[in-house]
Amino acid sequence: MCAKIKEKIDASIEGKLRSLYELQLIDSKIDRLRTIRGELPLEVSDLEDIVTGLETRLNNVTTEVEELENQINEKKQAIKDFQANIKKYEAQQGKVRNNREYDAITKEIEFQNLEIQLAEKRTKEAKAGVALKSDLLEKSKTEFEERTKDLKVKKVSLMKLLQKLKKKKLIY
Repeated sequence: MCAKIKEKIDASIEGKLRSLYELQLIDSKIDRLRTIRGELPLEVSDLEDIVTGLETRLNNVTTEVEELENQINEKKQAIKDFQANIKKYEAQQGKVRNNREYDAITKEIEFQNLEIQLAEKRTKEAKAGVALKSDLLEKSKTEFEERTKDLKVKKVSLMKLLQKLKKKKLIY
């Protein structure tokens, strides 16, 4: 009886050692995969994040440029309206009956002129903003295109590597 128990213990130890050896082989394969794969998946992930951020920046800057152009158009229209008001007041100025009316119309004309100057100033500021944003937009587009190309290259490299590993039956 003692011999049978001893054989079972030896057999179970042998089985455990075989299982441990197979586990070490699998662990070695995993280490080789990580070595072969390297940092490529992390690089792909980082590039995807960068491209997403650049895309968001492009959208935001484009929206800001559109808003500034709308402001420019609004200011130009306001200038036209102020000029029309000045002509109307100048026509009224010839038909006044007393000095008080004349002074009031003169003040309105001066006010309209000041409004025109302010609108012109805001237009210049908006045009300067458009110029700055346009430069930023061009730089962002260039960087976006470069990063997108890099991302495509890295993704292709990763896919080729994964296919190569599948062919070698290192991954499933």
